[in-house]
This record gives sequence, structure tokens and C-alpha cells, in this order.
Amino acid sequence: MSEPLRLGIAGLGTVGTGLLKIVQTHPDLLAARAGRPLAISAVSARSRGKNRGVDLSDYDWEDDPVALARRDDVDVFLELMGGENGPAKAAVEAALASGKHVVTANKAMLAIHGQAMAEAAEAAGVALRFEAAVAGGIPCVKALAEGLAGNRITRVMGVMNGTCNYILTRMAKAHLTYNEVFEEAHALGYLEADPTLDVGGIDAGHKLALLASIAFGTRVAFDAVQLEGIDRVSIADIEQARDMGYRIKLLGVAQMTGRGLEQRMQPCLVPAKSPLGQLDNAMNMIVLEGDAVGQIVLRGAGAGEGPTASAVIADVMDIARGAVLPTFGQPASTLAAAPPACSAAPAPYYLRLMLQDKPGALAKIATALGDAGVSINRMRQYGHDDIAAPVLIVTHTTSPDALAHALAGIEATGTLVDPPVALRIEEV
Repeated sequence: MSEPLRLGIAGLGTVGTGLLKIVQTHPDLLAARAGRPLAISAVSARSRGKNRGVDLSDYDWEDDPVALARRDDVDVFLELMGGENGPAKAAVEAALASGKHVVTANKAMLAIHGQAMAEAAEAAGVALRFEAAVAGGIPCVKALAEGLAGNRITRVMGVMNGTCNYILTRMAKAHLTYNEVFEEAHALGYLEADPTLDVGGIDAGHKLALLASIAFGTRVAFDAVQLEGIDRVSIADIEQARDMGYRIKLLGVAQMTGRGLEQRMQPCLVPAKSPLGQLDNAMNMIVLEGDAVGQIVLRGAGAGEGPTASAVIADVMDIARGAVLPTFGQPASTLAAAPPACSAAPAPYYLRLMLQDKPGALAKIATALGDAGVSINRMRQYGHDDIAAPVLIVTHTTSPDALAHALAGIEATGTLVDPPVALRIEEV
């Protein structure tokens, strides 16, 4: 059998320890499938003495991940620390400069520095792989870059943050408010140290930017992703959407249009009977659409020790087999700097308005919509009291610019008790 592929692992948190468990549990299986053994040379983490539930006695220890990345007995450097800059970035750059293959689960780092790192990897003739950075155990990067390489991709979309999907599912099933479920998720340890990374759509936006680069042959452009979190979604929105046959999801969508590359991560209504509408709890789902294959749907665990470590080891196995592919599906030098779309494609919208319970208020709303060229598909008023009259409106397909003009007109009427809520309806 060939010489072993020697690994250096930086980061022994949830993913790193999960990876060690796989390597230690299935050495013969991995060697048979890779055509050569996998051997861990050394590891690195912030705390050497921490009990991680795995045996580290056979591996050298490096306090400095950069030193680990430069070791002569490391063929593949695995960056599992996280963080878009700092030690993670420095160590990956050192590994690439030393001619090492790199496998990472770090979507934030790649969303910001991916182009430069891809160029460095390809110049050195080594692999930079990141299956674990997007949707945990779902092999969506490989599916897009390899399985669908013969397709012109028309749209990428999905639920890419399990925490947000858990919050929205829990609100719907338990009839709890956003704040109640947010605190529950925090207590369960589901949220990042900075919760806005999850509920603000930033974490999922990083993932969308990476998939869009592969799908459309463009440079990663996270700063062009339109981000909107789920904090304004109320239990009333969830229940009204359900009555209309929809579910609310934090949905990422990327597509190339005549206006440029459209990338958005925002709460949307999706049909309740669609695969996305039926996705519950902390699961992820990626939907890929190509001109030859049509639509394919990938569903699975988007985080966690086993699923994410499974994705890391899949990249390691490809390298062990000798597969050194371009980071984003084609040579980095050929990736286009796509102009961001000036606005999203037209769509119908859900509007929830809290109106003063006074004569003529609803007429003013209808006038503001008509003046902006936004027509009403459905409208209903429900559960009003002496202070406010909740009104639900579903528009016909309209442009985001027209909707923004309509909302400005609505606010100018002076009839609102609270700011309006507008959610896009995405047909999937």
C-alpha cells in the first residue's frame, strides 16, 4: 500500500474531535477507500490539558498552528479553528506557502479571503477544499463543482442555518414568540457567541457567497449579499403564512440575472408542501437548479460533530486519492468579478400592517399601493381591537423598488401603529 497521507489538525473543538473519532474508529475502511492510510502527525489547540474524550497520545503537539502548518511531516493541514482572520488565516497562508494541501470548515475566512487563497493554492499546485464550510454534512460543494459540472446553473437556494430554522419551527409548533425561542436556543447552546451571526443571516450569507462563486464562475462576493435576519418575524406572521399555505424560512437565493449577480439571505414565504416548506428543526436543505439536470434537493444535518467531521474527511479522502481540483470549480484566475444585481427579481410579497382603527385608513393604504404600481392579490383584516387593526395583504408580482416606494407611501399616510412587515414569497 502507498505511503500514508500525513495530517496536521489545528482546532480540537467539536469538529476536530469528531474528525479524530472517525480516523481512530475506521482506519482500515478509510485506507481501503483512499488507497493509502491516513496518519495524524500532530495537532494544535488553545488548551493542551483539556479533556476532549479522545486519545491524543500518539500525536505531536504544537502550541502554534502556524508552526503546525509548516511541519515537514504534514501533507494536509486541516484548519478547524474558525475566525475570518487571526491564527486561522495565518496558518492557512503558511500551509499554502509551504506547499501543503488545506482542508477547512471556515466559511467566514473563505467568504472574505477565498479568492486570494484559491490563487495561492493553485499557484502551489495544492488543494484547498471546504466541503464542511457549507451545510455541514450535506455534500453540496462537491455536487455543485463536480456532479453538476456539465450544467449551466440557473439558481442556488436553500436553508443554510440550522439555528434559524430551529427558531422558526419552534415558534410555529409551540406558538411561542421570537424572543421566547431565542432565549431557549441560547440556553441550549445553539447560538454563536455573537448571536447576530446566526439570526442576522451572516453565517448563512457566508455559505451562500461560496456556493454562488462555484455556481456562476464568479469571485466570492460576500459584501454583495443582501442580508436580513429573522428578528422581525412574529408569531402572527408565521400563523398567517400557514393559513395561506406557506411556511417562513430564512432562505438564501443566488441567481445570475440581466441586472447582475443576485445574492440574498432573507426571511421568505415558501409553499408549505414544498421540500423547503417541510424542513423542520435544525436541518439544512440546499436546492440546485441546472439547465440539464433540472432541480435537485439535498437535505441533512447542517452542523454538529459527526456531520461536519464527515464532510472534512470526505475532502481528505479526495486528496488521498490524488484529486487536486480548483477551489471554486474552475481556475481562480478565470473567476469573473460579477457586478451585483441592483435589485432582486420581481416576486409577490406578504405585507402585515398594523393600522389605526379609524375610518378611511384602509383606503389610504390601497391608494399608496396603487400609486406605486403595486396591485393587491389578497387582503384580509383580522382580530382588531380599539387601538389597532391588523391587515394582511398579498401582492401580485412586483419589483422590490416598487414595493419600497409603496411602503414609503404607506408610512407617509400616518395610519400605521407599528412599522410594516414585508416578506418575499419565493416559489420553489
